[in-house]
Amino acid sequence: MELSGVFSGMWLGQPTYMWLVFLSTVLALLAFDLGVLGRRRSGDDGTIGVRQSLGLSAFYIAAAAAFGMWVWVSLGPQSGMEYFTGFALEKALALDNVFIISMIFGALAIPRAYQHRVLFWGILGVLVLRAVMIGLGAALVSQFDWVMWIFAVFLAVTGVRMLLGGGSDHTPDPARHPLVQALGRVMPITPQLHGQKFLVSLPDAAGRVRRHATPLLVALLMVEAADLVFAVDSIPAIFAITSDPFIVYTSNIFAVLGLRALFFALEALIHRFEYLKAALSLVLIFIGGKIFYGQLFGKVDAEISLGVTLSLLAGGILYSLWKTRGGTPKDGDAPSQTA
Repeated sequence: MELSGVFSGMWLGQPTYMWLVFLSTVLALLAFDLGVLGRRRSGDDGTIGVRQSLGLSAFYIAAAAAFGMWVWVSLGPQSGMEYFTGFALEKALALDNVFIISMIFGALAIPRAYQHRVLFWGILGVLVLRAVMIGLGAALVSQFDWVMWIFAVFLAVTGVRMLLGGGSDHTPDPARHPLVQALGRVMPITPQLHGQKFLVSLPDAAGRVRRHATPLLVALLMVEAADLVFAVDSIPAIFAITSDPFIVYTSNIFAVLGLRALFFALEALIHRFEYLKAALSLVLIFIGGKIFYGQLFGKVDAEISLGVTLSLLAGGILYSLWKTRGGTPKDGDAPSQTA
């Protein structure tokens, strides 16, 4: 097959060259992330400073917006608006995920100097996990129309539970985590860190040298598990916006790519987003209702979905910033940190 035929072909509903452009962009951003954040951390403890974190986050959002405009021009306004709606939703869910990740680091006493390593490999895992889950979701949606009814009920119930204070905001217990227990059956887990290593060779009680997992690997597994839980909410939500695997996957990945850069700023400011979860719950309820409406009367215009989603999220963020102006985190609300 000629090379031109490969580039002009179709893959998962879109031209192959668009997937190649996306993958090339992601690889370039990951290389940039590894190089800049891995070698130019500005904090005294080796972490990213808040100003640098916000600047890099703005860069990632600009890159996502530029890609979205390219989608808009290449595939039309409908696909462009669906991409931006999905990106806004996934970005907000990623912000909510920061709180859980911070609690994981606190529970395992992971120093700030090592957190960037866990986050980088965590994002690589997200690329694979989201691809698998989105692929399964796309196959289900294309084969079984009734799956959208299940998505609608799930999103509405999840949104109501979040609005009423349900969820899993309690501090994680590594010793009881199923993945950590499974890891402990495969290899010993050291109680202390060994620099930035995930695995280390140490003698066991009998004097035999064995591979041991470190708390850094435990943190990575728990971060991946947390993202899997969040993906269970976010992927049905974005399939309610569009069933195009290209839009679903690209908006997902661009939303989480800058999470590592944003983490160190958001970790210090997360108490300022007290009402973000309420706004997210209303978005999920709206999207669930939109599915019901679409199944009964026809698809809701993309402009309406984008407008309502952005309005709810912006309203939640702005109201949170206004209500917490000049305030400090309540006792127990601030993420714990280790030096």
